[in-house]
Amino acid sequence: MKAIVATDQAAGMAGLKLAERPQPKASINDVVVEVHAAGFVNTELEWPSTWADRLGRDRTPSIVGHELAGVVTGIGYGTTGFSIGQRVFGLADWYRDGSLAEYTAIEARNLAALPDDVDFVSAASLPISGLTAWQGLFVHGQLRPGQRVLAHGAGGAVGALVVQLAREAGAHVIGTGRAADRELALGFGANDFVDLEHDALEDVGEIDLVFDVIGGDIGPLSARLVRPGGVVVSVVGPYEGLSDTIRVIDFVVEADRDQLAEIAHRVSDGRLKTHIGKVSSLDDAIASMNAKDRRKGKSIFRPRS
Repeated sequence: MKAIVATDQAAGMAGLKLAERPQPKASINDVVVEVHAAGFVNTELEWPSTWADRLGRDRTPSIVGHELAGVVTGIGYGTTGFSIGQRVFGLADWYRDGSLAEYTAIEARNLAALPDDVDFVSAASLPISGLTAWQGLFVHGQLRPGQRVLAHGAGGAVGALVVQLAREAGAHVIGTGRAADRELALGFGANDFVDLEHDALEDVGEIDLVFDVIGGDIGPLSARLVRPGGVVVSVVGPYEGLSDTIRVIDFVVEADRDQLAEIAHRVSDGRLKTHIGKVSSLDDAIASMNAKDRRKGKSIFRPRS
C-alpha cells in the first residue's frame, strides 16, 4: 500500500517519502481501517515517538499522521464494538504507524463510530484539534458558564474549536491572532478579538481561562490577566515563575472514544463547524506539506476519493 513515511530525523520534512509499505494486519484488540481521509501535524517530526518506540528503539521508516476517518476492513481477536464496513474516525497511538496510508491498524479503543451525515474529510480534522479543545476546556480547564476565556490562535484548527465549544458552554470568548483572522474568529463565535500585532492584550481585562496554542511569551503575558483561582491551559508550555494563585496546566491530548462521539454529534447537528484548509491526495501530500504559504485551517490528505 502507499504511505507517507518519515525516514531521516535530521532531514525533517525533507526526509518524508511516499513509499510502498506492507498492508497492516489486526492484532489483538485492533481494527484495520481503510483510510478515506487523514490529518497531519507538522510538529510530529519533533516528537520522539515518530522516531523510536517506547523502549527507545529506532522504528523508522514510520508512517506519519495520527488522525483518520475511514471504514473498518479488519477486526482483531478480542475486539468488540465495531463491524466490517462501519464508518469510524479516531486518533492513532503516537508510537505506532499512523494514518497517512491507504490502511492503518489502530487500537479499537482509540476509535469512535462516525455518524452517516459527517463526511470523512470533516471527521479527519477532528481527533487532535477537537480532543485538544475539549480536554483543555472541560477536563483540565473545568470551564463553567459565565467565565471569560482567552482563546489564542482563534483562527487556527484548534482555536476555532476552542471558540465554538467555549461559547456553547456559556463562556464569554475573546479570540486572538493576526488581523487577517479577525472575521474568521468572530464568525466562529468569538465575542471579541485581539490582534496580537497591533492591539494591547492587557486591555481585555480579567480572564478566568487562557487557552494557549501559540507558545513563546504569550502564555506568561496572558497569565498576568488571570484572576486568582483561574487557569492557564497550554499545549506549548510548560511555563515557569507564574503566580501561585492560578493553575497552570500543560497537557498532551489523549484519545477518548466518548469525547470523540460528543464532538462528532455536535458536527452532525450543526453546533460545531470544522475548519478545513487544503485537501490533497496522498500522491501530492509531500509537496503540500512543504508549501511555503501560510496554512489556513486543517490540512487533510485523502488516500482515496
